[in-house]
Amino acid sequence: MTPTERYDLVVIGGGINGAGIARDAAGRGFTTLLCEQNDLGWATSSASSKLVHGGLRYLEHFEFGLVAEALAEREALLAIAPHIVWPLEFVLPHERHLRPRWMIRLGLFLYDHLGRARLALTGRRSSLPKSRSVALDASALGRALKPDFQRGFAYFDAWVDDARLVVLNARSAVEKGAVILPRTRCIGGSRSGGLWRLELRDARTGVVHNVEARAVVNATGPWVKQVLDHTLRTPSRYGVRLVKGSHIVVPRLYEGNHAYILQHADGRVVFLLPYEEAYTAIGTTEVPMNDPDRIPACSSAEIAYLCDAASRYTATPVTPQHVLWTWSGVRPLFNDGHGKVSSVTRDYVLHLDAEGPPLVSVFGGKITTYRTLAEAALQRLERWLGRRRAWTAREPLPGGDFGGADFVDVFESYRRRYPALPAQWLNRLLRRHGTCAADILGNAASESDLGRNFGGGLYEREVRYLVEREWAIDPDDILWRRTKCGLGMSAAQRGALGDWLSLNRRSVRL
Repeated sequence: MTPTERYDLVVIGGGINGAGIARDAAGRGFTTLLCEQNDLGWATSSASSKLVHGGLRYLEHFEFGLVAEALAEREALLAIAPHIVWPLEFVLPHERHLRPRWMIRLGLFLYDHLGRARLALTGRRSSLPKSRSVALDASALGRALKPDFQRGFAYFDAWVDDARLVVLNARSAVEKGAVILPRTRCIGGSRSGGLWRLELRDARTGVVHNVEARAVVNATGPWVKQVLDHTLRTPSRYGVRLVKGSHIVVPRLYEGNHAYILQHADGRVVFLLPYEEAYTAIGTTEVPMNDPDRIPACSSAEIAYLCDAASRYTATPVTPQHVLWTWSGVRPLFNDGHGKVSSVTRDYVLHLDAEGPPLVSVFGGKITTYRTLAEAALQRLERWLGRRRAWTAREPLPGGDFGGADFVDVFESYRRRYPALPAQWLNRLLRRHGTCAADILGNAASESDLGRNFGGGLYEREVRYLVEREWAIDPDDILWRRTKCGLGMSAAQRGALGDWLSLNRRSVRL
């Protein structure tokens, strides 16, 4: 960058909301810069439950608008990112003492139809089956459960690779002309002469760049209040409640690609989710936090809680000794004054500060509605930036241009094109990259053409691609965010990747 550059919009924060806003703005023709203090999606946006869902449990809090919007967005994401978003069937065992069956049927009826009604307004239809009752004692869906659970319900939502969703939005933003600066922290900002003047510090070099912007979006998640009060010096009466959510990963508990939605004794909902083929993920917890700078970690108490929640239902008990890996993130919920965390809205609130050049701050939100949040943020800025057509609901994210085919069709075409490569590995590569996998595979005729095998299904060709195209620098960027290959690797193998990255900094663009 030159000493001072001017943009229409600067987005602070490289999570899913920031990346989505940058993509949308750049596609509308606005000159856009996004800065992120660490790796893209490194905090909340890579530590979700990996679900694109309406939030069945939100109906109990009468958040019908949020549920309808999220269910409609579920269809949009299934269409624009079919490689990293796919249908997931949920099984809800029935317990008579919690809710009568008629109440659950009513809730599922609403869940089936709220999204369909919203979609009908745009001329679209739902691609997912409607909910149904299930005899668990006579179905494969009930084999993992204790025999006490004889009846239940099944419905569909969707799974998402959350960290890859962030990166692909950032890549699309670049394709539309945006500048994306990971590991670049906004350390100061002020209004002057009708513009925002911002100081951005490169975390690796320490160099400070000065940029100007007609408008700024503060999409820093857990740090939104901190950035307002201290970095941009525009204190706000709004705030966030920080809630840590943790997940555990254990060896696969059951056959099948379905998930379970379970209710613990304390009334909270816990999911059992199929994860990376060989594992089951269990989550999530809700633990209040105060400091956004404190790196969240799954405590022994949370592990015990999740094991106990699962074991109330599963035929085979889950114990802390089964846990192979954990992840934790901090959800920044809009502070609406509710005393109980589970009652706090999961909807987003956008606050516009128009005392001079505009500043939009994002409070709360959920990964499912990031795209409509981006549209709403740009709508708030129309007075200053102008009104231009929304476009992100239809155009595929990088790798998602299947041309009307489904994932199975795409996978089969790649199997025919690369018959010597392991089918299971090829499936996983396509799930990460979609049609962009061709850029990694090139003319590879055998496994040896993929370069060094680091273990866990990670090869040198993909590593180079992630560094050169997706801003990966550190081993964790690759092992746990761009891929989940770290799960299948030993500590020595993970360390070897770090050594390779250090030795190859000159031959690979870092």
